[in-house]
Amino acid sequence: MPSALALRLAEDRLAAAPDRPDWTDAAVLAATQAIADGPLSAAAAEIDRGAYPLELLGRLGEAGALGVHLDRHGARLGLSIAAMQAASRACGATGFLMWCHAVCGLYLEQSGNPALTGAVLDAHAAGRTFGGTALSNPMKAFAGIEPILLRARRVPGGYRVSGMLPWVSHIGPGQYCGAIAGVTGPGDTISHEIMFRLACDRAELRPCPHFSGMEGTSTWGLRVDDLFVGHDDLIADPARPFIGRIRGAFILLQCGMGLGVAEGSLDSMLAVEETLGHVNRFLDDRPDTIAAELAELRARVMRLAETPYDGSTDTLIDVLDARAQISELALRASQSALLHQGARGYLMSAAPQRRIREAHFVAIVTPAIKHLRWEMARLSRETLPHSEGGRA
Repeated sequence: MPSALALRLAEDRLAAAPDRPDWTDAAVLAATQAIADGPLSAAAAEIDRGAYPLELLGRLGEAGALGVHLDRHGARLGLSIAAMQAASRACGATGFLMWCHAVCGLYLEQSGNPALTGAVLDAHAAGRTFGGTALSNPMKAFAGIEPILLRARRVPGGYRVSGMLPWVSHIGPGQYCGAIAGVTGPGDTISHEIMFRLACDRAELRPCPHFSGMEGTSTWGLRVDDLFVGHDDLIADPARPFIGRIRGAFILLQCGMGLGVAEGSLDSMLAVEETLGHVNRFLDDRPDTIAAELAELRARVMRLAETPYDGSTDTLIDVLDARAQISELALRASQSALLHQGARGYLMSAAPQRRIREAHFVAIVTPAIKHLRWEMARLSRETLPHSEGGRA
């Protein structure tokens, strides 16, 4: 059954970009829902065990679900979030991969680099090529949480980059990702950062330890040694102003994952209501509570998605807060689904058991709940008026 949000978007608008008139809101959502309800639901357990669903991602790209957030396709960020929600309702790992792909497309388009915004971006948006994002470490580095791990030095015609990232998702042979390196000067001090497209065939990919979830996301350790980055691969130089401009959209797009995992958990709760409702009514976080909070957060995200590049501090705090609350709802909803289903939900093959792990990933993937709260506290301190004379 499609979500209420999907139905409302399909009814309200038939928008499409001029170059892809087939990517109307209704068509994108219907195709995404069909994939989610059919082959994606059937493959969810296999993906959880490690299968990388590139074929399904290609079908989602063909349907428009990976490209409608881009300016060239109508800048429909809300539609992109709705599509991720529909996929994540069936499989959180696939929803995460859609986010990785979507933000990589955002980097390419917003770069303004003709080498990245033509045929390269067209293929990416349609799911004919695949790329992820290597910004977990840089985002934490910009917040002062950890040091930046890739280092660059200026050379004629570009930069040389070296370093190791412990895990990068949605990458593999023939794929690519958006990455950031600190540019070093005298005394190994960092003058600024650059952002660039990193081709995985030019890097060493190392297997990661097994995770408790998200095994199907093709996550690797990535190492480069004296990698040349020329103008054709540069996304931003310097990188910080670029990240400041797209940060709201980067975070908002993640909301589709958490909303979908919460909605899938709600489905599991409702599935046993007829047989177990008489005893489940003694549990906290009943289906009506989760459904009401889900609807409120979804509506809030859709409002924020109308102005994804609003750079005001107040709006960014709202975006961070919505993302944090969605993480918390996914955690509560997934735990409640397991408790509502009882022993059947505790089986390793059960959807509630998988969603428990998916929800924890939503809560720790950058920006994690603690990172979101850190940023909200920092931004709030910066906007508070200074007291005069030492008195408030």
